[in-house]
Amino acid sequence: MSLCCLYACLWLLYHAPMPRRTIAQFREERAEGQAKLLACDHLGVKRFLRLDSATYEEGSALPARTKELLGLVASAVLRCNDCIDYHLEQCVRLGYSRDEIIDALNVALVVSGSIFIPHFRHAVQSLDELERERDESRA
Repeated sequence: MSLCCLYACLWLLYHAPMPRRTIAQFREERAEGQAKLLACDHLGVKRFLRLDSATYEEGSALPARTKELLGLVASAVLRCNDCIDYHLEQCVRLGYSRDEIIDALNVALVVSGSIFIPHFRHAVQSLDELERERDESRA
């Protein structure tokens, strides 16, 4: 394969649209997957999941609300769309404004660089859905 073809393939991969699913689809798939994960009944898995939950609880130096925003930024830097959706949902539930969330995601952009841009797009689309859902439930 020539270098020119390699660059063309890489460009196409980078600019290819990312598969998109709705927040409702994410929740459904996450619940199904979580149930299967818990059904493994493995002590190490159980311990890790408990540690993960405990990390975001009140009772330490940082408020749970702050930890969720940190979780969002860490997930964004790692470019995990499922993780981004999960933490976005928590941040919206905890009352973060759109501006606060976008500002936090900007930190992830600066840390990650342009490779985060497709995930930033995903995050904004998910945020739109979550805000629309929140607004409809208030009406």
